[in-house]
Amino acid sequence: MNIGYTSGVYDLFHIGHLNLLKNARGLCDKLIVGVTIDELVAYKHKKAVIPFEERIEIVRNIKYVDAAIPQEELDKYKMWEKIHFDILFVGDDWFKSPSWQEMEEKFKKVNVRVVYFPYTKGTSSTLINKTLLELRNSKGDLL
Repeated sequence: MNIGYTSGVYDLFHIGHLNLLKNARGLCDKLIVGVTIDELVAYKHKKAVIPFEERIEIVRNIKYVDAAIPQEELDKYKMWEKIHFDILFVGDDWFKSPSWQEMEEKFKKVNVRVVYFPYTKGTSSTLINKTLLELRNSKGDLL
């Protein structure tokens, strides 16, 4: 059985998230998804709109997800040490970055395949947040 793993914040769940999970599940027998805890979201100087408990419940109930677990640290290798997945799914914005080239070398040594998925063009939680702020500012008290 091939176990796949991916992780993310999954704030303001959108079609890009769904595409990633659907595509990942198509390449493994079991998909485990790490959902970033609120404290770890702060490392990017951000704050999730949706609280962790709700985000993990949303992800847990996506039909492509076999298990959703808290992602408590950024190091994917430490997660591998806990759950021993066979395939790691990552967004292509990390492709060929120095930190990920180093990470790929670590994963090669334990026979973990790293698969990069393209981001869905035109959508992201950051863009949705920006659009909502602009709408609220332009509509005054209507929203």
